[in-house]
Amino acid sequence: MTAVPAPVERPRTRKPVDWWRWAGRLFLLFLLLFTVLPMFWMVLTSVKTQFAALQYPPQWWPSEPTLENYRKLLDPSNSVGAEFLNYFWNSFKVSFATTVLGVAVAVPAAYAFSRFRFPGRTFLFFGVLLRNMFPAVIFLTPLFILMRWMGLVNSHWSLIITYLTFGLPLSIWLLKGFFDNIPVQLEQAARIDGATRFQAFLLIVMPLSTPGIIATAIFSFIGAWNEYVYALTFLSRQEQMTLPVGVQRFFSEFATDWPGVMAATFLMSVPVVVLFLVLQKYFVRALTEGAVKH
Repeated sequence: MTAVPAPVERPRTRKPVDWWRWAGRLFLLFLLLFTVLPMFWMVLTSVKTQFAALQYPPQWWPSEPTLENYRKLLDPSNSVGAEFLNYFWNSFKVSFATTVLGVAVAVPAAYAFSRFRFPGRTFLFFGVLLRNMFPAVIFLTPLFILMRWMGLVNSHWSLIITYLTFGLPLSIWLLKGFFDNIPVQLEQAARIDGATRFQAFLLIVMPLSTPGIIATAIFSFIGAWNEYVYALTFLSRQEQMTLPVGVQRFFSEFATDWPGVMAATFLMSVPVVVLFLVLQKYFVRALTEGAVKH
């Protein structure tokens, strides 16, 4: 009987370290800390007293945390709370109206650019995008003159119209790319079964494009919610101010209520964060589906 030779063990080779991947991870970690730490410090300052917030060296962790700043902001019985809730409601009205009107206009416009062929289609589409090639601030004076001529200064409609002017090009561009990825054969099959073009659009295209519409609505809402320059220019009456402008009332000539500013800023960010967390799956789905050509 011949002996079977034992298998020769091959020396194990160590997998080379992917330094580029680790460098990318460290860079992403740095960006995360760069973003999260200011938010963390904002929350900590919002639960401090004015004396603790102004201490030097700074008090990193509040020794006596308090929710008095939030109670004062959310209590409509005092002047500060009544003003803050009014600013909050004004911002919500403007942002909600901008989002609804923007989606209502952008959806049919993007569908027309995606499905129809008409003279000047390409020129008109790039003409819509032309506005986004210029900084928004250069339109400040012309738009203010236009709103004053229309009698819309100190009116929320001046902000809604302005935000639509800035948001519609991006919304149309995003939705057109999404409609382009929906096979036109689905609409043709519905037309063969007896549906009209509008019914095919309403029953076939709209459900399939829901993630793209929701992503566009998120962009529109966040843009209108955070805008400051035009709100500061068009609104001078206190009862008409939105949150980004109203928060500056915590700054005075001789003192600044830093815990109050931080609490107001945190409450201002809550609707946007909640909106994104609730609709996150639709937002991610829209980005991933929009990147794939069907």
